[in-house]
Parts: sequence; structure tokens; C-alpha cells
Amino acid sequence: MFWHAWPIARILILFVSLAFMLVGIQVTMFHYRQNFHHKAMWLPVISSPIFFVIGLALTIYNVSWLSALFQILMWFGVVSGLIGFYFHVRGVGVRVGGWALRNFLIGPPVTLPMMFTAISVLGLIAVFWRS
Repeated sequence: MFWHAWPIARILILFVSLAFMLVGIQVTMFHYRQNFHHKAMWLPVISSPIFFVIGLALTIYNVSWLSALFQILMWFGVVSGLIGFYFHVRGVGVRVGGWALRNFLIGPPVTLPMMFTAISVLGLIAVFWRS
């Protein structure tokens, strides 16, 4: 069954899907640059394209199983973003000088995992939106 209208929830799901495509490209470049030295670096690299495809499918087809799958994936995105935030903050701290401002500027980007979490939360808002 195709969507018959463009409610705000559908627009948000489309936006979240496209945002995960773009964030996934950025995350892949950053983690590739670091040679994937930690296994957790693969989480956003693998999950971002999956989030993109499932979100796009949910934008086109409004079926309950896709909505449930998208919801589960968004919760996974929230958790993996928080895990990434922990690793990025820890990565800044292990640099010479600890949590000095220069290490926040040249070390792992602390805000990128939180953006991953924020986009996932926006996806959850879209799923639970009642118009």
C-alpha cells in the first residue's frame, strides 16, 4: 500500500533516511582514515546504509512491519551513537595532553556520534508522531 498523502511523519522519515546516507558517508571516511582500529567503528558504517534503505522503503510503503523494523533500527542508532560518544570522548582523553582544547579540535569528533543519536531520535519521533 502506497502512502496517499505527505504527512509530517513521512517527510521526517524521508529526511532521516537521507541524513543517514550523508552521515554514513562522513563516518565511513573518518573511520577509514583511522584504519578501523576498533571494531566498534564498523557499527555506524554498516548500520547507516541499512537505516537509509529501510527508511526509504518506509517512506514509499506504509506497512506495519517496516515501521516496526525502522523503530527497532532507530533505537539501535540511539544506543550505538551513545557508545560512539563514549569512545570518541575517551579517544580525545588518551591523546597527549588529555582533554585539552587542541585535542578536541584534532582528535575524534565528539559531536558526530551525538548527531547520529539525534537523527535516530528524530526517526523515533517520526514513527510515534500522531497527527
